[in-house]
Amino acid sequence: MAKELKNFTKRSDNYSQWYNELVAKADLAEQSAVRGCMVIKPYGYAIWEKMQRQLDDMFKATGHQNAYFPLLIPKSFLSREADHVEGFAKECAVVTHYRLKNDPEGNGVVVDPAARLEEELIIRPTSETIIWNTYKNWIHSYRDLPILVNQWANVFRWEMRTRMFLRTAEFLWQEGHTAHATREEAEKESRKMLDVYADFAQNYMAVPVIKGVKTPSERFAGAIDTFTIEAMMQDGKALQSGTSHFLGQNFAKAFDVTFMNRENKPEYVWATSWGVSTRLMGALIMTHSDDNGLVLPPALAPVQVVIVPIYKNEEGLKEISAKVEPIVDEFRRRGISVKYDDADNKRPGFKFADYEVKGVPVRLAIGQRDIEEGTVEVMRRDTLEKETYPIEGIVDHVAAELDNIQERLFERALEFRNRRTIIVDSYEEFKVKIEDGVFILAHWDGTPETEAKIKEETKATIRCIPFEGDTTPGVCMVTGKPSERRVLFARSY
Repeated sequence: MAKELKNFTKRSDNYSQWYNELVAKADLAEQSAVRGCMVIKPYGYAIWEKMQRQLDDMFKATGHQNAYFPLLIPKSFLSREADHVEGFAKECAVVTHYRLKNDPEGNGVVVDPAARLEEELIIRPTSETIIWNTYKNWIHSYRDLPILVNQWANVFRWEMRTRMFLRTAEFLWQEGHTAHATREEAEKESRKMLDVYADFAQNYMAVPVIKGVKTPSERFAGAIDTFTIEAMMQDGKALQSGTSHFLGQNFAKAFDVTFMNRENKPEYVWATSWGVSTRLMGALIMTHSDDNGLVLPPALAPVQVVIVPIYKNEEGLKEISAKVEPIVDEFRRRGISVKYDDADNKRPGFKFADYEVKGVPVRLAIGQRDIEEGTVEVMRRDTLEKETYPIEGIVDHVAAELDNIQERLFERALEFRNRRTIIVDSYEEFKVKIEDGVFILAHWDGTPETEAKIKEETKATIRCIPFEGDTTPGVCMVTGKPSERRVLFARSY
């Protein structure tokens, strides 16, 4: 059974199949009875909760408060901002009726045609419209600004091709929506929240990211600018891992949200929105995990340390438990999440395999002989290396190992990305190299026509115009026209 648990398709053989198997075997999620929707299982949700808790603390540290807005949005709201409705129209699920009834002809339950809604409702694909309709009631004067609000919620987008965590019809996320008195404040806010996302990705997820701005064709529908963090997965594809949007006054104008400024003159409010979703779970899986299962950075692991006793009888278990109890207490006092698995429903070998697949960062194994010798076996999940250490001082040692694992995972992912990020100057070389699963820095003439041509011919997109990097002017690799700087190309999820 333990061998079956770890019997994964290799990443090098079929990366997509490896991912799907890992999600299932690590008990993260499973398909539901609803097309395109998933069930997030307790272990997967525990990881999301740790992400949510940390992000929520970071949002509140920057002055944001949580609120909640309706799931259903009047259809007329979406039509008020032209770019917004165009961007989401094909993904909207529409509620048309409010009642069912038994079919008199015996065909089961049917929609009651007499219960058609006067105005159809959209299950929220995002909440800008309902929130800005609400903000009109909240904002009257510059004294009411800024409004710094975040919402933890679910959204629904009718996706045709789905993959658990990466792209599902329903997904969990947070969406920040802020209102400001000046353009400068709003632009500063959108950049600040992108920095929060980058901080979280790098220091908690151990995922290196590239910060930049999207091209006009890749912007959020209704935004003036969309800022993004882009991460490289182990197959060389990019994953957009968080976005922050400067919305200008577009939604304020659409919903007539004005305020009296300091000169007592009416002015439209300036806006931002920003969000990350359960897609971060996909990023976490695909950045660190290996052919043996999940690999989790300690900062987000639901269980950071597991202790497995190895015993022959009840007396032996009691002896081990007496030795382990103060160690467990000390871990918990240090804020380290620990599980002592003394359940007798599985053999130690199965437990080892299970915790390996689930990515628990450190595993301790202790038997009666270890107690006699004053030692304990320690295994790191990131390296799969086992070492024997004295029980005395083991908490200090493991705490240091957890810090080292967190740092090493980031360094390993950064080295991988750097190794697979290349500079290309010719379009012919670009078309060859993009097949290798790489990030490419290349010149582009700034036109949507050239951008569309590259996407159509290579399936690669401009992930962002990086904030940092080579800003030397050059010529477009496709057209030979002047280019202000290199931009980041990749295939993506």
